[in-house]
This record gives sequence, structure tokens and C-alpha cells, in this order.
Amino acid sequence: MLQAIEGIIDENGKLRILEKVTLPKSRRVIITILDEEPADNAVNLALLSESALARDWNQPEEDEAWSHLAQLPSL
Repeated sequence: MLQAIEGIIDENGKLRILEKVTLPKSRRVIITILDEEPADNAVNLALLSESALARDWNQPEEDEAWSHLAQLPSL
């Protein structure tokens, strides 16, 4: 199965993959370099931090702390 995974190669040739990749064993890759600048770093940082934040936010304690909001009328 082929997968497309976004990443950024910096000016020193260092590759940074922007999402988690899980494979059963090593695989060959083909890298296509696009003729465009990467998106704004703020957007990239938000995407990279999403999984770290999810670990903290998706806890029963967080649900309990914010449960009072469920009683507010919807907008």
C-alpha cells in the first residue's frame, strides 16, 4: 500500500515528518520535493502539538473539569 506523508526538508537537508508514521518493518521511500515554501510555522507547530495536547486533554479529569459547560444553553 502506498502512503503520502507530508514533511519538510530544511536548508541543511534534514527531513522532518509532520505526522506520526507506524510501519510493521522498514520500508523504502521516494521523496518528492515540491517547488513551494512550507506553510506558516505557526500552523505546522499546531499540527505537531496536536497529539501531545490530546494526551493531556483526553483524560477523564479534563472531562470532569469542563462538564459544567454541557449545562449551558447552546448558541
